[in-house]
Amino acid sequence: MTAPPAEAGSWLRTPERGTAFALTLLIAICRLLGRGVTRLLIAPIVLYFVACAPQARRASRDYLRRLGLPHGFRAVFGHFLRFAHVTLDRLFFVLGKRHGFAITRTGKGHLAALKQQRRGALLIGAHLGSFEAMRAMATEESLPLNIVGYFKNARLVNGILEKLNPSLAARVINVERNMAFMLALKERIDAGEMVALLADRVGLGDRVVEVELFGAPALLPAGPYWLAASLRCPVYLTFGLFHEPNRYDLYCEPFAERIELARGARDSEARVWAQRYAQRLEHYCRLAPDNWFNFYPVWKVPA
Repeated sequence: MTAPPAEAGSWLRTPERGTAFALTLLIAICRLLGRGVTRLLIAPIVLYFVACAPQARRASRDYLRRLGLPHGFRAVFGHFLRFAHVTLDRLFFVLGKRHGFAITRTGKGHLAALKQQRRGALLIGAHLGSFEAMRAMATEESLPLNIVGYFKNARLVNGILEKLNPSLAARVINVERNMAFMLALKERIDAGEMVALLADRVGLGDRVVEVELFGAPALLPAGPYWLAASLRCPVYLTFGLFHEPNRYDLYCEPFAERIELARGARDSEARVWAQRYAQRLEHYCRLAPDNWFNFYPVWKVPA
């Protein structure tokens, strides 16, 4: 098991930016003037953030360079602006206003079959595109979807979104390292519900494995595969890619009917699953290169 670098988990130590007033004002502007005008207004905010966030700027440049794309300041600004646009769209999905979006579905039948069979499943995604679009579609189709993650460092944003749509809180589970957390997940799986998490960012104290991503050694969390082995349920990969001006392409594909980690070889077998995940993550990143919003160190050595 590879030891994580000092930077791993730095995103959990990064203070949340912005204020409740600023976010409330942005929501009011969005409601009053609409999506198009608000997208124009947030550009200066993004420019300020890029200028004042050297670590995130370096991470974006490193990622774009590995894809063989332009990686100067203008390209990095465009990468952050895409993140801001997708984040803004979260508001519309939370409010149930998806009529202004074109949404395509690939692999929709997998989730429909799970619902019909009343089988629970683990859905693994990434900070790629919009998971909010996928959650909105799950709600519309009455698919019981629970989101697992580290939310304590984003209380402001999530708190405001929950005020706009109180039903979100019931389906959000903060990661904890205790038996109660595992039992809660197991109960939801056994009830035929879906549990979703993101597997492309290492958290504080996470077990990590080394994989090859875009041709270079990178560190990814091993936890999702240990969790899958404990839950003993089907595993699917899910991604929601954004394309201008308003299209979201949602993907769901089978990953494993069940993940099993043999006693004494769990670390090495978790690495095999993480490498399979890395290959699919790379595939979807190439479909929408500016959609990977993982602005933190991933590779062992910067490009």
